[in-house]
Amino acid sequence: MAYIDGFLAAVPADREEEYRAHAAETARLFREFGATRVVECWGDDVPKGEVTDFPMAVKAADDEVVVFGWIEYPSKDVRDAAYQKMMTDPRMEEMGAKMPFDGKRMVFGGFRTVLDA
Repeated sequence: MAYIDGFLAAVPADREEEYRAHAAETARLFREFGATRVVECWGDDVPKGEVTDFPMAVKAADDEVVVFGWIEYPSKDVRDAAYQKMMTDPRMEEMGAKMPFDGKRMVFGGFRTVLDA
């Protein structure tokens, strides 16, 4: 089954178009490095919770929107190889320097697929 890198980020609401352009640019590299699918979602129904929620997870301010996304790879081995390529590719460093959001508040992780219905 596929291996998934998932992530959440808080993006200033007035930078949606800039974020979309950034996402498209990084998606091309993820695909080049072996990803089979890249999905980025702009939050539009993300309720606040009492104990925990998506906005709390990324310390989103009132003028920020939570972005949720995932990158699908055919396997963890392909993802690990892609990660190594990303860390040494100067294009990724260049893109990281111009991210339209605070990357320090981004949360992410790798997930092994247990159901794909």
